[in-house]
Amino acid sequence: MGRLAQTDGLTEIQRDILATVREFVDKEIIPVATELEHKDEYPAAIVEGMKQLGLFGLTIPEEYGGLGESLLTYALVVEEIARGWMSVSGIVNTHFIVAHMINAHGTQEQKDHFLPRMAAGEIRGAFSMSEPGLGSDVAAITTKGVKDGDGEFYVLNGQKMWLTNGGTSSLVAVLCKTDEGGSTPYKNMTTFLIEKTPGFGPNPAVPGLTVPGKIEKMGYKGVDTTELVLQDVRVPADRILGGVPGRGFYQMMDGVEVGRVNVAARGCGVARRAFELGIAYAQQRTTFGKRIAEHQAIQFKLAEMATKVEAAHQMMVMAARKKDGGERNDLEAGMAKYLASEYCKEVVEDAFRIHGGYGFSKEYEIERLYREAPMLLIGEGTAEIQKMIVGRRLLEEYRIAE
Repeated sequence: MGRLAQTDGLTEIQRDILATVREFVDKEIIPVATELEHKDEYPAAIVEGMKQLGLFGLTIPEEYGGLGESLLTYALVVEEIARGWMSVSGIVNTHFIVAHMINAHGTQEQKDHFLPRMAAGEIRGAFSMSEPGLGSDVAAITTKGVKDGDGEFYVLNGQKMWLTNGGTSSLVAVLCKTDEGGSTPYKNMTTFLIEKTPGFGPNPAVPGLTVPGKIEKMGYKGVDTTELVLQDVRVPADRILGGVPGRGFYQMMDGVEVGRVNVAARGCGVARRAFELGIAYAQQRTTFGKRIAEHQAIQFKLAEMATKVEAAHQMMVMAARKKDGGERNDLEAGMAKYLASEYCKEVVEDAFRIHGGYGFSKEYEIERLYREAPMLLIGEGTAEIQKMIVGRRLLEEYRIAE
């Protein structure tokens, strides 16, 4: 293991967890990732291995059967998994966000009902906010929840988009408009927890709920990304997250905030793998009578790549530690997500260039990374959204007296 992307101040337990995950990635993920990705095949054996390691309950409190670890531990685990195959980290990401939302905002009954089974990996979560006609403009959502009769049920209608784990999940946190008297659009949104049967098509456990099928993607294959159609879906009122309508936007934004640290960690992992591939190939390939690593132009490229890997990792660690310390971290999370995703794209492209023509061949791992990196530029908010968040926060922090 090289000296890049090391984290100071970890406990022995954290180091042991990361060592175990790193070994799992090297033995169980990297050798099969490219083959599974080219087939767009769900990594069932890998997911089962993660269940056995307890990774689905990594941050869930011990009282609910989880490991009770920090956001930092989780982010470092995600970095290792993404180094092996980014799609696998996506399988645990939305599950982690939903578990975080239930633990932070759920009623005691919701925590008791969901968290033990989520920790065991028996229930796996998906997160549903986006819609076909909108992405980051959350206030414009049209999926609606309306009280039915005496209010014991809500009826949901609408269409959601870009659900990671939409088919394979058994629990979906869905953001809807409820229009129950809030003074702003943001106070008229509610998160509903919908239990469903994994699979595609009309859902046998939830009449009116349909997962049409997988969306075909350029990269980020293996993990299923889907739509979600709701047609007169009846959800009990006690499945409103937290039990009170109108809090959905703030609950979802809390989930997105930790999700941005996750995406930053994924960018760090993919960038580190690209650097590993690039520096290894540079020492194997010979041109003009010497290895290309001996050419100054390649050494400059390697130096830039390594610096970006290190900078992104340290920014991601800082954002995670802020959140773990109970501090507001939207500024740091936005910076980390923006920096890590942009640097990831650049490091992957430089590794691709180092490989020359072979980087264009599907026989080489860098080809897969080259198609995966662009998703990180979009997931959990585009670069433009991150810069808007960061800019607004900076103006708050540095506001001058008038």
